[in-house]
Amino acid sequence: MAASARAGSFAFKSLIWRIVFLHILAVAMVAIVLPLVLFWLLNSEIDQLHRDGMRAQAEVLAERIVAQPDGSLTFNLPDSLRGLYSDAYGRYQYDIRDDEGRLLFSSHRRAGAAVRRPSETISGASVTRIIDGKPVRVQVAEDLAHRDVIIDDIVSNFFRRVGWITIPILLVLLATDIIIFRRAIAPLWKASEEASNIGPARTHIRLPTKQIPREIMPLVTAVNEALDRLEDGFRVQRQFTADAAHQLRTPLTILRTRIETLGDGAARQALLADIEAMSRIVAQLLEIAELDTLVLDPGETADLRAVCAEVVGAIAPLAIAQHKDIALKGSDAPVMIHGNSEMLQRAIFNLAENAIKFTARDTAVEVDVGGDGSVRVRDCGPGIAEAERELIFQRFWRRDRQRSDGAGLGLSIVRGVADDHAATVAVENLPGGGAEFTLRFRLAEKGA
Repeated sequence: MAASARAGSFAFKSLIWRIVFLHILAVAMVAIVLPLVLFWLLNSEIDQLHRDGMRAQAEVLAERIVAQPDGSLTFNLPDSLRGLYSDAYGRYQYDIRDDEGRLLFSSHRRAGAAVRRPSETISGASVTRIIDGKPVRVQVAEDLAHRDVIIDDIVSNFFRRVGWITIPILLVLLATDIIIFRRAIAPLWKASEEASNIGPARTHIRLPTKQIPREIMPLVTAVNEALDRLEDGFRVQRQFTADAAHQLRTPLTILRTRIETLGDGAARQALLADIEAMSRIVAQLLEIAELDTLVLDPGETADLRAVCAEVVGAIAPLAIAQHKDIALKGSDAPVMIHGNSEMLQRAIFNLAENAIKFTARDTAVEVDVGGDGSVRVRDCGPGIAEAERELIFQRFWRRDRQRSDGAGLGLSIVRGVADDHAATVAVENLPGGGAEFTLRFRLAEKGA
């Protein structure tokens, strides 16, 4: 019993066997129902042809009844029909009666005619005609026990009347096939939906193996094992970045403290500037390490207006020290969006810092908060060349490799935060000079 159950489960997990099994069921149902329907239609067509033929014969016989001048009726059976209604042929018979039911003419009720046994199966038709002001009913009957095969009539009329049913049957079979295949590959669709959620920030997701067909299971298993290896590689890389950044912080702090004990001079100021730049790079590496491990709560919301206000307040001293200004514009009301406040603050801070770096002296950087969940950061700098608008978001990319005031990580952090928040980031040049960076986030539902 156990071996049989295992074999049944093994076969049912096979995609091919699922399709074959469901097709067998569908074909079995059609094989049972379709012959019954066709048999009923065939018999109905034969009966209809028989009734039409007998009625036509009755009408021909009615035309042979003639009224005489003395008021009597005569009946002259055509030579072409004498053989059909003869006792020797024994298949057809007719009775002609008046309105009171009296028998006027008959093909079988006369002296010497054989008497039909009640057990014989008789079927026929009748027509009524008014002859000389008197109603006359002509009855024609056929002995079904001696019916001839009327193949030509059946074939010519059967397909004309019944052929239309072929289209609905094919449509039903097509719909059945669609349902069968949809049910059979439903686990694959579910696995593909799970695979679409896998990304650098979601390396823990694996393809489901429940109800996966046996033929596909090796592929799913191999993909999951590959994802395990990739996750291990990402984890090692992230851990290395975070550890390296943490290890560099302490030496830089000690080095800054020692340099500050030296006397004033150009060399001391240059060393402090270099250490500040190195500290900024280390801080950005830590941000990247944290960003790579960030998993957002779908229900988490943040006030974009408050985040931008905090960034402007924090970075204003830096702008003033460089004889530049920074202003907050746009919506005065809270703008609630889906996102993590800390990560949003880091992204907008990097945009603002980048704008202050490139804007001209004695000009202002604008941070404009829109009620639609957008943030625009504008500067008065040289702008961004068309060919560089995607390159600037790559890690460690810098237009001028000789400059030592940055490592090209700030805008890559902005892109990473945007990707994690399902947001978009775009850059374009302003007509009057300078660049405008735009971040667009999803608004949170009211009451969230």
